[in-house]
Amino acid sequence: MDCRQEEIVKNLMTSYREVGGINHVDCGNLPSKRAIATLCEDLLHLMFPGFFSDEAVSSDEIEMLTHEMVASVRDRLSVEVRRSLRLRNPEGDNREAANSLVCRILGKLPGVRALLRTDLEAAFEGDPAAESFEEVILAYPGLEAIATQRLAHLLYTEGVPLIPRMMTEWAHSRTGIDIHPGAKIGPHFFIDHGTGVVIGETCEIGQHVKLYQGVGLVARSLAAGQQLKGKKRHPTIEDHVTIYAGATIVGGDTIIGRNSTIGANVFIMESVPPDKLYALGDQEHRIRDKQQSAKTKT
Repeated sequence: MDCRQEEIVKNLMTSYREVGGINHVDCGNLPSKRAIATLCEDLLHLMFPGFFSDEAVSSDEIEMLTHEMVASVRDRLSVEVRRSLRLRNPEGDNREAANSLVCRILGKLPGVRALLRTDLEAAFEGDPAAESFEEVILAYPGLEAIATQRLAHLLYTEGVPLIPRMMTEWAHSRTGIDIHPGAKIGPHFFIDHGTGVVIGETCEIGQHVKLYQGVGLVARSLAAGQQLKGKKRHPTIEDHVTIYAGATIVGGDTIIGRNSTIGANVFIMESVPPDKLYALGDQEHRIRDKQQSAKTKT
């Protein structure tokens, strides 16, 4: 095999000079994917103490262990946030700003735990196959994806560049569930099975919402590209809505009203009023009252 290293390197150097946009040279370090992955794991440790530890955790030592974990997460996350802030302020030191951001974010962790408790309850109560809270925490990909998104959302709302998306993409690679860190999600949120679920940046989801696998809450069209940045592009899902497998709901003006049910494999570009069933019947989409549908079945 003829492998001429000098020629290979020479050709690559020519490519580096001629092909821009995919080089990051003579710049500060970017956030590390490996470091962010480890931080996500450690933040999950803080959210669910004792569940992801190699050894049992006792009440006598949990405070000491939490001190150690918080200090470690604070220091490592500050480094990564500082790196991310260079994307907006390349010449600045950003150390003080990064430390301040991380302290504010860590101070909000108890609120995330309170939300995750409601998500855990929703998963357990909504799935008769669930044997225990322990099973949901350790074996349900939906809860892991939601937990990571809720943590990433803290960084997103604080204006931290890049890292929130890296966090949710870490969860995406592990669970098959893609939730943008910008999505606003209320309590008691449950994703059953989960693979293939996509939730866009400007999506708003109310309380007690349940999604099944393959659901897409997406933008109508991205032809305008960056001109759509900051605009409402993804649907709003009101309280107590269930969306079955394979449904795609499109557009920032689309609202699924409270207490409505969306059937499997439908494509929706229009708002659905409250208390309705939107389903595929006789090869046509039909919106009908949920109570009337129940009477027909009986």
